[in-house]
Amino acid sequence: MSAITCKELNFYYGNFHALKGVNLNVSEKRITALIGPSGCGKSTLLRVFNRMNDLIIGSRAAGDVKIFGEQILGDGVELTGLRKRVGMVFQRPNPFPLSVFENVAYGPRIHGLKRGGGLERTVRECLESVGLWNDLKDHLKENALSLSGEQQQRLCIARTVATRPDILLMDEPCSALDPQATARIEELMQDLKSNYTILIVTHNMQQAARVSDDCGFMLMGELVEFGDTNRIFTAPADKRTEDYITGRYG
Repeated sequence: MSAITCKELNFYYGNFHALKGVNLNVSEKRITALIGPSGCGKSTLLRVFNRMNDLIIGSRAAGDVKIFGEQILGDGVELTGLRKRVGMVFQRPNPFPLSVFENVAYGPRIHGLKRGGGLERTVRECLESVGLWNDLKDHLKENALSLSGEQQQRLCIARTVATRPDILLMDEPCSALDPQATARIEELMQDLKSNYTILIVTHNMQQAARVSDDCGFMLMGELVEFGDTNRIFTAPADKRTEDYITGRYG
């Protein structure tokens, strides 16, 4: 089943044409990577899917974008509900200056879950899902900012999945981590894809090759090529993709 579909998606920052006629079909419960040089539109495309670009004055989208068959562009979309379904993990870990427990509980509280109503169970399940429960179960009241960088990023992923999204958007989630921490986050992605559709933006082509099932190459606002990751990296159909992957461009 398609988790995300785009047809002739165009996006503008004022007069700047940032995305040009993007057509994309993201399959459910797979890891899809977007690669390409800086400024090619990867993060802009990612933020279309939870309407985060709406926060930028003068930005506008045109075209057709559906999440599990439901149109998400236009004025009638309830954005809080959309962002509950489509969670986002950012480039640098950004835990709230609250306790570990309150970081994970934040989203469920907003959506009405209270202590005694399963909040503690939700926090535990989410910390378990990102491999933090055993390390932090006796430190739930400690400030999340005291955690290591990797732990903070795992906590941010736990905070995101606490609202039970269908899709996880990850914008360069390992760029601030060392290689060992990056490897562990990549293992976590593989574990999470059995329950979530994951769309990741990365500058690291080796990471895209390692973790993704499908891959798209973007250049100057266009989605040049999209398909099975192994094919993209071994037999790209477009010379621009080949040039980028082999280091002759970007």
